[in-house]
Parts: sequence; C-alpha cells; structure tokens
Amino acid sequence: TPDFFGYNKKLELQYRGRIRELKELKPVRKGDSELKSAMKLVSESGKGPANQIPSMGCNIKWFK
Repeated sequence: TPDFFGYNKKLELQYRGRIRELKELKPVRKGDSELKSAMKLVSESGKGPANQIPSMGCNIKWFK
C-alpha cells in the first residue's frame, strides 16, 4: 500500500498518507478520498490537514 506525498507551491511537504480508508479493499465512507481532500486543502491554503493517517499494508521487498 503506497504512501502519497503532497507538496505546496514552495515544495514543502504538506501531506503524507493514504488514499482512503478501506475494508476488504472497499471504501469505508462515501465521498472524496482523504488524499483528494488533503490536496484540495493544500491548493486552497498552502497547508495540509492537521490529522494525517499513514497507509498500512505490505512494504516493498527487494530481492537479489
């Protein structure tokens, strides 16, 4: 599950988190995703949301 990163016009990190909350690969709530809401806020105010929930899931494994 990837983390998403959102930056403001000054290239300052304002959002690091998940797309949306899922249960059994289905959205828990209707409406905009957390990522979309966060990026709307960044575009309007230059600041990200105070509450940011990281994504959860498997990390990427590198094999040689």
